[in-house]
Amino acid sequence: METNTKIAIIGCGNLGLSIVNGLLGSKGFDGKNLTVTKRHPESLFYLQSQGVRVLADNKEAVRDADLVIMGVKPYNIVPILQEIRPFLVKEKVVIASLAAGVTIATLKNELDPGTTIFRVMPNIAADIKESITCICGENFSPESEDLVKAIFNSVGISITIEEHLMEAATVLGACGTAFVLRFMRAMTQGGIQIGFDAKTANKIVNQTVKGAAELIIQKGIHPEAAIDKVTTPKGSTIKGLNEMEHHGFSSAMVRGVVASYEDIKK
Repeated sequence: METNTKIAIIGCGNLGLSIVNGLLGSKGFDGKNLTVTKRHPESLFYLQSQGVRVLADNKEAVRDADLVIMGVKPYNIVPILQEIRPFLVKEKVVIASLAAGVTIATLKNELDPGTTIFRVMPNIAADIKESITCICGENFSPESEDLVKAIFNSVGISITIEEHLMEAATVLGACGTAFVLRFMRAMTQGGIQIGFDAKTANKIVNQTVKGAAELIIQKGIHPEAAIDKVTTPKGSTIKGLNEMEHHGFSSAMVRGVVASYEDIKK
């Protein structure tokens, strides 16, 4: 990321603040190059000690911006783009929208022709720099793509996908967080039933899930290959797995993913 890139985050809520923290923790990034806005900005004033400009005025925030990150709710995206459009004065200003379900076509209608536009879908793990962020865009150069990916790599990892997959990315990457957490809750409940107190069961489950994910990531293997390493003939693991499948575990997960996708596509 170029250290002199001027970044404005419009509507700096929880997700925007995660991005702020990621940027401020990035090597070579100067907080003086960052401006954030919020309708009632008082809760962000503490960022000023790190050089960040904190404003309530969106128009003022974007005047010198090279990159504008739109962190506002989907129903606010059009009116706020209309508000700031006359003040996007940089020749190659980049717009990155976090608004779920708002298409590039919608964003284009409110911006000057040829404006570089990205749709970006992080998840709540950005708060601990472990997000998976899916990105798609239009009218972008390799340089602008690298810029946007560098910013979201500061809060996890990012990948570029085609726009028609953004709703699917929302389901797997954002809704999926809740799916995994529900599985963890159920596993903890099972742990309590077989003898653990809630705190100990939760600690075991948390580390087990973290370890399983890291195993797949670091070894680069398919989950089924890792499962084969744990299951032994006539063992307790395969008995438990088969019992779950008899009750539709995998089917229920797939149906949940598809149900969320069908709902978000309405």
